[in-house]
Amino acid sequence: MADVSIEVTVNGQPRRAAVEPRLTLADFLRERCQLTGTHLGCEHGVCGACTVILVQQAFREHHGLQCGFCTPGFVTSVTAFLRDNPSPTDEEIRAALSGNLCRCTGYQGILAAVRAAADTTINQEAR
Repeated sequence: MADVSIEVTVNGQPRRAAVEPRLTLADFLRERCQLTGTHLGCEHGVCGACTVILVQQAFREHHGLQCGFCTPGFVTSVTAFLRDNPSPTDEEIRAALSGNLCRCTGYQGILAAVRAAADTTINQEAR
């Protein structure tokens, strides 16, 4: 298969490359951009480890991360979830995060981080 030309913005910097059509974004970031913070977990895109977005402060403040392996997937899921449901219940948060796996935290810090992020979003919108 012939390479395709792509243009992406990574961390505010435009990047252009010719890549194989089957190259994943995670592999592009790790191999071509030398950004190894993106992790590969299941190699199939179902565990959430390879998901990318900006990491939110709430995860740091509420101990919602430990080894950091699952953090990008959780943050991406939470960002989309809170965009659609800015005032969730704890049960709704748990359901929204059920597609992401963490082997370190026990999920309590993650739940607290999501609750804090939701509360911050609500407070900012009220201003």
